[in-house]
Amino acid sequence: MKHASYVHGASPQVLIGQTIGQLFDAACQQYASQEALVVRHQGIRWSYAELRQQVDSLACSLIRLGLAPGDRIGIWSQNNAEWVLTQFATAKAGLVLVNINPAYRRSELEYALNKVGCRAVIASPSFKSSNYIEILQDLLPELAVCQPGQLKAARMPPLEWVIRMGQQATPGMLGFADLLAAPTPQELAALQQLGQTLQFDDAINIQFTSGTTGSPKGATLSHHNILNNAYFTGEAMRFGANDRLCIPVPLYHCFGMVLGTLTCLTHGACMVFPAESFDVLSVLHTVQEERCTALHGVPTMFISLLDHPQFAEFDLSSLRTGVMAGSPCPIEVMKRVTTLMHMEQVTIGYGMTETSPLSFQSRADTPLDKRVSTVGLVHPHVEVKIVDNDGRIVAHGETGELLTRGYSVMLGYWDDPARTADSIDKSGWMHSGDLAVMDGQGYVNIVGRVKDMVIRGGENIYPREVEEFFYRHPKIQEVQVIGVPDDRFGEELCAWIKLRDGETASVDDMRAFCQGQIAHYKIPRYIEFVDSFPMTITGKIQKFVMRQQMKEKLGLSDARTA
Repeated sequence: MKHASYVHGASPQVLIGQTIGQLFDAACQQYASQEALVVRHQGIRWSYAELRQQVDSLACSLIRLGLAPGDRIGIWSQNNAEWVLTQFATAKAGLVLVNINPAYRRSELEYALNKVGCRAVIASPSFKSSNYIEILQDLLPELAVCQPGQLKAARMPPLEWVIRMGQQATPGMLGFADLLAAPTPQELAALQQLGQTLQFDDAINIQFTSGTTGSPKGATLSHHNILNNAYFTGEAMRFGANDRLCIPVPLYHCFGMVLGTLTCLTHGACMVFPAESFDVLSVLHTVQEERCTALHGVPTMFISLLDHPQFAEFDLSSLRTGVMAGSPCPIEVMKRVTTLMHMEQVTIGYGMTETSPLSFQSRADTPLDKRVSTVGLVHPHVEVKIVDNDGRIVAHGETGELLTRGYSVMLGYWDDPARTADSIDKSGWMHSGDLAVMDGQGYVNIVGRVKDMVIRGGENIYPREVEEFFYRHPKIQEVQVIGVPDDRFGEELCAWIKLRDGETASVDDMRAFCQGQIAHYKIPRYIEFVDSFPMTITGKIQKFVMRQQMKEKLGLSDARTA
């Protein structure tokens, strides 16, 4: 096909052929005296040499518990130093780290730990409204009468060890601090010997991806997957050992533990955590006081920073770059980030957990018009094509589903061959479910989800296009557009609009703004003014929740189809 929507990231930079542990040791030696980790809410500042000492102590202790390469160990916690130590220690010990969403409650925790057969779990005492210790005690009543490491739980047979963070002691649980005792020289030697037996294609991380229906799937990632993706993410930002990255995104997600901590590790940069979860003032104070050069976040985080009443009081001039990803970035927001936040070299990233995560990223020198309207160019050593409903590659400028192939594609969904086969086809292509358009230079624009595309009376409408139009309105802070059932047209558009503080507007005002500017069928029939949007802990808008709420409010049912 002439001008086919296919690109491959040919690159003179070779892929890293090491495990995370091997690269960790080399980086800690090379950058030994440089600051590696700053956790402001815990008062922690460690150099790379100090970080390695803590990580090696934890890794040796985990091995001492009887945990062996390939065993799964869960972590259920907000952002803290213990999370970072666990990430690197499990990698050095060959254990598969299982990320548990901090928002999970009892049934979700039980499902996740049982699904992958965790032998151990590390938990924070509590976070926000969740008391993790109480949930674990309710789920595992046997803890009250067993010694640490001798758990035999009816509801969770594989689980042997429950390790709790914090200073207090809890029956049946081991204290995390106890695992940081200095190892013997023999244990350190055994750890290094073990590290030489591990392979970079080994599974090292499981992340549960939550769909709109069905139980979560455990995307299984290797050393090779996430280490290389982190390295090339940093290369796109022109990252180096003098950079300091502010990480307000959660560690349980790829954004925090791959694009955050691992990107810093691969470049000898400093990881800076402003708080245990995203907090606007903590981020602003941290960037100013730590002189951060980079900042990661989803668009909603950047919107919150820009619109905070005290924003102008902070000196953010140290900022240069970062990654904005997780959901499509409104063009007007991107423009404000590059100017008001001094992030002239900010990059836009696109991907999914199953691709470790990034497949596309703009570069530090990407022209502004491309940076604000696309997700950049394909990542090195990755292939991407855009296909129609029949699986045929579409031409430049045509819309289709984006597929990714290469080193970054996950090993599969843990113990779920059927769902793996549904997502990765026989040729190794990972189906994203995202609708995209590629131009003649290889830049890609994500126009929506396959499932989010609205078909109104035979017209295909991409909510992203309508959202971008609404962002031009000076009173609108944030907008999300969805499709809702309609007996006549099949679907109609519905816009949820959040106004800037102190602003007022009516439905008629919004419709008047659209008249003569966009096609009549793109003007939302329903307009709701809201104070917030349903979203995941990582800041992704849950449009399926919005759709269900509107169906209930309007008394709508899905239109019948032939």
